[in-house]
Amino acid sequence: MNYIGNWFRKRMSDPQMVLLGVVLLTISAIIYFTGRILAPVFAAVIIAYLLQSIMQRLENLHVPRIIAVLIVSLGFLALLVSLFLGLIPVVVAQLSELVQQAPAVVSRLQQQLLDLPVRYPEYFTESQVSEFVSRLGSEFVGLGQKAISFSLTSVLTLVTVIVYLILVPMMVVFMIRDRALLTEWFASFLPQDRQVTTDVWTEVNASISNYVDGKVLEIMIIGVTSFLVFSLLGLEYAVLLGAITGFSVLIPYIGAAVVTLPVALLAFIQWGLEPSFYYVVIAYLVIQALDGNLLAPLLFSEAVDLHPVAIIAAVLLFGGLWGFWGVFFAIPLATVVKAVLRAWRLRNPEPEVADVDADADPDPDP
Repeated sequence: MNYIGNWFRKRMSDPQMVLLGVVLLTISAIIYFTGRILAPVFAAVIIAYLLQSIMQRLENLHVPRIIAVLIVSLGFLALLVSLFLGLIPVVVAQLSELVQQAPAVVSRLQQQLLDLPVRYPEYFTESQVSEFVSRLGSEFVGLGQKAISFSLTSVLTLVTVIVYLILVPMMVVFMIRDRALLTEWFASFLPQDRQVTTDVWTEVNASISNYVDGKVLEIMIIGVTSFLVFSLLGLEYAVLLGAITGFSVLIPYIGAAVVTLPVALLAFIQWGLEPSFYYVVIAYLVIQALDGNLLAPLLFSEAVDLHPVAIIAAVLLFGGLWGFWGVFFAIPLATVVKAVLRAWRLRNPEPEVADVDADADPDPDP
């Protein structure tokens, strides 16, 4: 117990590390207790932070700040408008079509399943398939009830979306314009001697900036490639599945595994176990393999130097703590943890043990 107490006092006696811990706990508490109320503010902060890399590049090209703010703000608003007038309506239309045709889709799925014992009697029996089809029908009934209950709250959801569309872009523009002022205001609450906190933020900022730049490009490449491949293969709902596949890269490993189900399921409903089904599944697996083994290493290199086990653990941990948003920001949060542990280790190095010759006399004569 004395050893543990001495170790704890030694580590906690460093005011720099105590300050870093207080800052992290305060930010975590604010997000946890006010996350729902201040969600538009947090969304604006995240978007403004993501746009800072573009601002920095423009400033490095000696573009006047007011011009850089105007370019970034107008570009962000143009992207937002193009998403809501271009991609999102198509995705929503295909999703709505899929929901409206749910009874027909379920019927086609059941028929494809019932044909399995006839075509492949050595692998499937009628009793097994019949039991599975009955369970599947009950599950779809439950999903239908949930969809109806969700539609009852659609008015509230629409109001929330409108609020976000008005408030968030406005706050993003103000945050981009007044970044220095807001940063100075936040820093005024911290002591002057905050070198460790500054070092941790510098390391986290560099890692996350590189990660975000690469991740946006990865989403676009994988999403467009998936849409083109699915379209060429004749798969229905290609835009919807391409968008889902593109955004699945936000959750490494787990995202690719989860999205495999809807891609394979819709292909099975459309064709059954025909060659086209296998072509779609193989094409999807090839896209994911190329992403994980070629595209991601080229885009990120050492931007986020985390072991795959650490990434999966971060997804599970932060997902369990904060749900969807914990999963969404698992890698940035893991980067913060890594930077804090690195700063801790540098501030508290283990003492070196001097090499002692076992045969030497511990008390030699003069």
